[in-house]
Amino acid sequence: VSTQSTWGRLHCRPAASPRLLSGPTAGGTKWIDEGPPPVFWISGFFFTQSFLTGVLQTFARKEQVEIDTLQWAVTVLRRPPPAPPTDGCHIAGLFLQGAGWDAERGMLCESQVGVLFLDMPTIWLCPVRPADYAPGECYDCPLYKTPDRRGTLSTTGHSTNFVMAFALPTADPPEHWIKRGVALLCALEY
Repeated sequence: VSTQSTWGRLHCRPAASPRLLSGPTAGGTKWIDEGPPPVFWISGFFFTQSFLTGVLQTFARKEQVEIDTLQWAVTVLRRPPPAPPTDGCHIAGLFLQGAGWDAERGMLCESQVGVLFLDMPTIWLCPVRPADYAPGECYDCPLYKTPDRRGTLSTTGHSTNFVMAFALPTADPPEHWIKRGVALLCALEY
């Protein structure tokens, strides 16, 4: 066997054969073939901010607006949706600490006695222009990757723990929830 014929066989081999695109990696091809899933498990992303930036970029390109002029409209859904939204994304997998969620009224409420963490319902994050969005009385609830609520600045300028703030509807002034230390978390310690 000559070196040239061996090199030719290796060099011309496709980078991803059908055998490699089955099993654990099949989700990538399913997403390409069928589109994005209806709901993203946001806690599973290693660098959550990059996913969220990608969602903003998609919207900004579609609407031909500058990405820096956009903000998030946050809508907590009553039940998981059957399909992805036209704009933005549906996310799940978050925990609410220090408060409860009133599904009927769609807003923060006092937590039940003995309940430290609450599974947050599915959330729709939709990019909007600030002029097109007036959320009403809200608490800017911080989202952290871990319950530590501290982190360091990474080389990208982002915190290693803080992700973003969610404008969650409330009947109480924001100071009420700040004093209780209300936060959303991607992961729990146990």
